[in-house]
Amino acid sequence: MVTLSGVTKRYGEKTAVENLNFTVKQGQVLGLLGVNGAGKTTTLSILTGYLAPTAGTVRIGGVDLMAEPRQAKRQIGYLPEVPPLYDEMTVRAALAFACELKLVVSADIPGHVNEIAQKTGLHDMLGRRIGNLSHGYRQRVGLAQALCGEPEVLVLDEPTAGLDPRQTAGFRQTVRELAQGRTVIFSSHILGEVQALCDRVIILHHGRIACDSDLKRLRSGGALRLRLDALGSEQKLLPALQKMEGVSVTALPSPEKGVTSALLECAEGQRPEMRLNALLRSLDAPILRLAEAESSLEEIFLRVTSEEGAEADKP
Repeated sequence: MVTLSGVTKRYGEKTAVENLNFTVKQGQVLGLLGVNGAGKTTTLSILTGYLAPTAGTVRIGGVDLMAEPRQAKRQIGYLPEVPPLYDEMTVRAALAFACELKLVVSADIPGHVNEIAQKTGLHDMLGRRIGNLSHGYRQRVGLAQALCGEPEVLVLDEPTAGLDPRQTAGFRQTVRELAQGRTVIFSSHILGEVQALCDRVIILHHGRIACDSDLKRLRSGGALRLRLDALGSEQKLLPALQKMEGVSVTALPSPEKGVTSALLECAEGQRPEMRLNALLRSLDAPILRLAEAESSLEEIFLRVTSEEGAEADKP
């Protein structure tokens, strides 16, 4: 479990992050998002012990990172955007060296290296020099190094940067399997990656937390959003739909001729399905599809950062 309490980092007069407070539980995958300069890398550097906060505390598994850094860091596996790799070493030698740094018992290192290589798809690469590996395999070596010592917390900073679609899909599957039972903090500019891997999202903006929510709840937005496809013309159905109390109606591109499609955004607490069904029955317009619609993470991200930015710019 990871807990940040009142974490602030200043560089002279510039504040990189301010008063961050959040906890990530065991087994949870947290996506850390933000525009460039929002404070993501600073936050990750602080919670991995690379940077010291100006104020506040970080606890890893209940251990204060600043008071007991050695014990706290043994519980962390960190994959930065550019993994620190020794090109002249073989994959096996590099992983064995990382195990020594994590104080793995010497007799256990060969078996531990083989197990990690199997998990990360590197078993056939153990005898290869790292300098001769493709970018995708180098990223896997970085992930394997992060797993040395069986850390309870994995911190992944832009782990799929520069990978092709096939490599990205394979890496995503590996991370999903490794996340079982671990605390994972995942930062990426690729919102689709976050949406596919994470169950909770924190959005940073101007160094502060602009949004912290369960991903499913965040995408539903609290209020009910319905996608409707009904048989009938827009000229006939849209004016009637727009007269429904507590419902905002937006026309959508129709999937076929003679079908009206619309997004219905309902006031919080409203469930208009029965009224909607009665209305369309009276118009002789059968419902072809009625399903809850979720916002994409991209829509949410743009909305949150633009709202926060507008607030920050106010005098």
